[in-house]
Parts: sequence; structure tokens; C-alpha cells
Amino acid sequence: MATRPWAWGVLAALAIALLGPLAGLLWAAVIPEVTYVVVGGDLLLADPEGEGPIGIDARFALICSVAGLACGCVAYLAGGRGNDIPLLLGLAVGGCAAAVLAWRTGHLVGLADYREAVRAASDGTVVTGVADLRAKGLLVFWALPAVAAYTLLELVFRRLAAGDPGEPGAGEPDEVGGGELDLQSAPSGRDVHGRRR
Repeated sequence: MATRPWAWGVLAALAIALLGPLAGLLWAAVIPEVTYVVVGGDLLLADPEGEGPIGIDARFALICSVAGLACGCVAYLAGGRGNDIPLLLGLAVGGCAAAVLAWRTGHLVGLADYREAVRAASDGTVVTGVADLRAKGLLVFWALPAVAAYTLLELVFRRLAAGDPGEPGAGEPDEVGGGELDLQSAPSGRDVHGRRR
């Protein structure tokens, strides 16, 4: 994989996407209860003033943000020189995929029973809802923290020196102007080609 840095990005995207369904199950387990009343075949919130729907979205955002931060930190620790761009792209793509999978998985938990209860309900019946995301913009709340964490770690620890791709040549600490003026290899009284002055 050292000779194929893009493989790191693909691996990161796949690994992160696989975490999505697990996050979705966690989300479905911790959402606040939201109840609906059947009125004329339609569902209306039993407590319109309640914070249940907002709490569902907020818990999704929290789970995705924490997961994204963790993924960004792990990717930075696992990565190395030359892998930064592929890993950042992998974090972005994998984070978006994971968030979508988390949403769809969490929404499916209990959905069949919910639909059956709504179908059989008469007017005035109270039905407990399932996890659903109202603010679709929260689907980037996995990718953004992941990329931000990776970038912040690079800014703090500076694994790569500015303008130095890690190859021999201009930009190395012991060289001025490239290989022709290597200050450590030129003996006293000689130029870099070995001729005496």
C-alpha cells in the first residue's frame, strides 16, 4: 500500500461506511419517544410543543460528530507521508456514506410494526414513532468532523514540512539549490565534483 497511496483512501472510505449501520442501531436505541395521534388517517404530533423530533435530530448529529472525530484521529495516526489527500477524500466519502447508512438503518428499526399500527389505528389512537431524520443537512455531520480532525492534527503536529514532499533534492535541510550544492558531502577545499580549488 506504500506504493499505492490511493488504496488508503479506498480502505478508509469502506471501513468508515461499515460503521454507519452500527451508529444507526445506536441512534435508534437512544432516541426520545415521539408519539403521534391518528386523525382522519393522518398522523399528527401528540405533543407539538415537545422537543422529541428535535431531540432525535440532535442525537443523530451527536453520534455522527463523535464518530467522525474518532475516524479522523484514527486515520491520521494510521496514515503517513503521501497519503494525506487520499485519506482526506476517503474520510469525506466514507463519512457521508456512513451517515446515510446510519440514518436508513436507524429508521428501519421498528418501522414494520409502526406501519402496521398506523394501518390498523382508528381516529384518536396514539402511535409511537420511529427514528427519522428531519434535517437532512445533518448527513454531513460525520464527514465534516472527520476531515476537520485530520486537518487540525496535521496543523498541530506537522507531519510534513511545508514544500517538502520527502524526496531527495531541493528543500532538504542539508541542501541549498538541490543536489549540486550538498553542504554535508562537499569536503573542505573541494567543490561538489571533487576538484581542488
